[in-house]
Amino acid sequence: MIVGVPRESFPGERRVALVPGALAVLTKAGMEVVVEAGAGTEAGYSDAEYVAKGARVVPQRSEVFRAADIIVQVLGHGANDKTGSADLPLFHRDQILVGFLRPMGSVESITDLAARGVISFSVELVPRTTRAQSMDALSSMSTIAGYKAVLVAADALPKLFPMMTTAAGTITPARVLILGVGVAGLQAIATARRLGAVVSAYDLRPAVKEQVQSLGARFVELAIEAKDAQDARGYATAQDESFYRRQRELLGKVIAEHDVVITTAVIPGKKAPTLVTAEMVAGMAPGSVIVDLAAERGGNCELTHVGEKAIERDVTIIGWLNLASSVPYHASQMYARNLTTFLTLLVKEGKLQLNLKDDIVRETLVTQGGEVVNARLREFFSMPALAVQEEAQR
Repeated sequence: MIVGVPRESFPGERRVALVPGALAVLTKAGMEVVVEAGAGTEAGYSDAEYVAKGARVVPQRSEVFRAADIIVQVLGHGANDKTGSADLPLFHRDQILVGFLRPMGSVESITDLAARGVISFSVELVPRTTRAQSMDALSSMSTIAGYKAVLVAADALPKLFPMMTTAAGTITPARVLILGVGVAGLQAIATARRLGAVVSAYDLRPAVKEQVQSLGARFVELAIEAKDAQDARGYATAQDESFYRRQRELLGKVIAEHDVVITTAVIPGKKAPTLVTAEMVAGMAPGSVIVDLAAERGGNCELTHVGEKAIERDVTIIGWLNLASSVPYHASQMYARNLTTFLTLLVKEGKLQLNLKDDIVRETLVTQGGEVVNARLREFFSMPALAVQEEAQR
């Protein structure tokens, strides 16, 4: 099996799907690697390093697609809504694609892949299980985004994060609030604490309270209870508008007490809930900072400008996208480890083993044989169940 690594084409994307250090694992599993020239340059990995580890570097993108049985990308078709469609004509039937595909973003993106006969796997759909943890690329990138969000906030805040006792007097520490305690939120808590801030966190799932406190932060408890706060996969579930209205009422006073607010609340396949209203922003002290990690899904803050840094009501609101790409060396390293573990699950002794009884394979498989075969996606987009899926349910 030949694995192809094209250069990422999304504007500003600096990561690469595989790093040279990952090649030995793939070679041992019976795979060869073909890399487009310059694919790893912006992440800090030279063509010479790939060659030294046994990869073949080719000058043309089309050569990678022509030679490869498996294409690995960071942002594949669907996730790359700027230039991803240019790769569609390069795919050939039964070619395998593995990467971020944003499968719940639009039905067109996955049906496009199906129409080309591509066997596609979306890493966003890796189940949150102990066995799949080493393949969970979404968690890896969320870890980096949570870390970087705090650094971005510290840079924008006109105050120091830690308490300092100096000859010029004592400086009080910054107060940081994290809204949403998933992977990104937990890393944001840990990073803000390491920088010396006083940290609080809120999540509608009471079960995360112990995790928050274990990192030395205060868990904010509101006089409101969510119904079925998380699904079987461990993700927060969407609530009705009356819940969010009451939540906003109670959060307003909490937000006003903090210098920095980092929001991370997303619901898979849905618009991000509005947690911070324009009125709340107006209640914050001048110079305060909001970093909205849910900007790509519409934002948790009502005043977020997607992809931009803006000042509203004397508060800096940062809605930058793709923060993981701003740390490309280690982001690529982590992503490559996730992918190599996934690829060695798929390929045994140089041959594809498409075992649909394996929950990781089954849940990440999006398209095969010209069809969207993922049951979860067919249900999400109200597509009729496939005949084989109906038969399996009988």
